[in-house]
Amino acid sequence: MKTNEKATNSELLWSRDFILITAISLFTMIGFQMLLPTLPVYAIKLGGTSASAGLVIGIFTLSSVLIRPFVGYALDRYGRKVLILSGILFFTTCVLVYSWAWSLAVLLLIRFLHGFSWGLTSTSTNTTATDIIPKSRLGEGMGYYGLAGTFSMALAPALGLWILNHYGFSTMFFASFVACTLSIILALPIKYQSASKDQVTFRFIEPSAVNSAIVILLITMTYGAIVSFIALYAEERGITNIGPFFSVYAVFLAITRSFSGKLIDKKGFDFVVIPGMILIMFAMGCLYMANQLIVFLLAGTIYGIGFGMVSPSLQALSVVNTPANRRGTANGTFFTGFDLGIGISSMLWGAVAQVTGYSFMFLCTILPCLLALIVYNKFGGDKAK
Repeated sequence: MKTNEKATNSELLWSRDFILITAISLFTMIGFQMLLPTLPVYAIKLGGTSASAGLVIGIFTLSSVLIRPFVGYALDRYGRKVLILSGILFFTTCVLVYSWAWSLAVLLLIRFLHGFSWGLTSTSTNTTATDIIPKSRLGEGMGYYGLAGTFSMALAPALGLWILNHYGFSTMFFASFVACTLSIILALPIKYQSASKDQVTFRFIEPSAVNSAIVILLITMTYGAIVSFIALYAEERGITNIGPFFSVYAVFLAITRSFSGKLIDKKGFDFVVIPGMILIMFAMGCLYMANQLIVFLLAGTIYGIGFGMVSPSLQALSVVNTPANRRGTANGTFFTGFDLGIGISSMLWGAVAQVTGYSFMFLCTILPCLLALIVYNKFGGDKAK
């Protein structure tokens, strides 16, 4: 009887620490997501162009990519606690400083520093989550953990735009600061995995996570286009409040995440990832044709379902065969791909939009999705298990 109880407890998913790390992800992501649709507007207010608005996202991503390999190594070498606490504190401080940006150059400098804090925070929290989740329920656990980010997407972009429209940038930045501060409090009582007793060799990438990182890089080139330019594109189409797009997107992302992880554990990765990629491509086609709010919302619905199938699946795939003492590096590798996709695309699509306009730019985002599908079919999925 005791043996059975021990086995059952070892497979417990909804432990205290899992609830806490999920809540931490929720509040840091709220602080993060409030800034995504509003900072490009802030950049233009400070005298920037569409390309400058993309650079606000891109430079943030660049610095987060630069630090992730070192964070992954430090997590495996020195343990999780000091990294996650310092990361959230750094991240929270940067949010508050945005109010003091008096020029585009200062904004970009703060954004560059903020990217370092995001690379530190997100790699630490996601690695801690994979430590806590039982391996036999990894797909399910990452699906539920990802709901925190999903709920933040449902609330934060629309909330950020609403606060901006009614109270201005300073109040919006302070609201983001408060959300991040809650994460620091929640991070204190977690029982973290200690530093590895085995020798940890520094490496920029974890080989077992490379394929997943390449695929998510290509997929998030669509997400970079959305978060950087959806507000400007909607305004061009005569839609003054695009906030509901993010809410609809996030609702269907949440619904999809709630069952896609279980499908992975039962049916395998291919069963979930391939249809998800196809739906993402279809959603970008809808954005290309969007001229009314209802079409934007349809695109958000389809994109939410597709991204909810693809993103947590690829993250689980990146760590499923990785030893515990290299999970930090694996997560760093995966999120390097995630960030690079957003960063590269925000700058690339900004340049494209200046030449072709936003509509054709969204059509072009289907191309990296097609390449992602080819790469996944050749290297990734259930063949890598």
